[in-house]
Amino acid sequence: MELLQDIEHYWTDRAEGYSQVNQEELAGDNKIHWLDELKRHIPKEEKENLKILDIGTGPGFFSIILTKAGYHMTAIDYTEAMLEEAKKNAGELADKIDFRRMDAQNLEFADEMFDVIVTRNLTWNLEKPVQAYKEWQRVLKKGGILLNYDANWYHHLFDEEKRREYEQDRARVSETGMEDHYTCTDIDAMEDIARQVPLSQRMRPQWDEQVLRELGFSQIEIDLDVWKEVWSEVEKVNYGSTPMFCVKGIR
Repeated sequence: MELLQDIEHYWTDRAEGYSQVNQEELAGDNKIHWLDELKRHIPKEEKENLKILDIGTGPGFFSIILTKAGYHMTAIDYTEAMLEEAKKNAGELADKIDFRRMDAQNLEFADEMFDVIVTRNLTWNLEKPVQAYKEWQRVLKKGGILLNYDANWYHHLFDEEKRREYEQDRARVSETGMEDHYTCTDIDAMEDIARQVPLSQRMRPQWDEQVLRELGFSQIEIDLDVWKEVWSEVEKVNYGSTPMFCVKGIR
């Protein structure tokens, strides 16, 4: 519980700055690329019949673009400050999104409630990721789809080769004059948390695929190249050594 509180405190402090990143995404082409990516996996049936859960919504990016596209969204986050930012970013759409404060590892939903679960940059940050995956499977309907977008964030704290690649990223960012998405945050606090959560030391998405297989997901697909389609040029320079992947599971 203490680590969960530390994580909440960190993201509370990051909420405003992280929200600005989401606002830039919503104002640029990122939202188009991400919506195309999500719709590629979401069932083609009538949108109003689908229930989609956005876990770890942060400042609301996934929920906002999917609500604009006509989907019924429920969005959860453990950090109240993030939910407040999400509501502000959603603007007039806020009343159409069911925002709730909730722990991704202990969902307060009945079994088999949702057709689709989407989540981004969350799982690496969890104290109990296996428990989280079990919960996500529980609330998915039979045949429901899980879309988890993440990366090997902070693996460089435990791997010398990854550390060299991370330092090369920082050098490229400096050379191009871009904002460094790592060093502009409270990096010491985040690295302290990253050393305590289990997935910083795991090589993913191999780890995720194994867990979903053991949980009994009927189909599992891994996309190692999704970052090429959805990341901006700034993200590609900042995070070249930690490319985003997609883990798709069908219950």
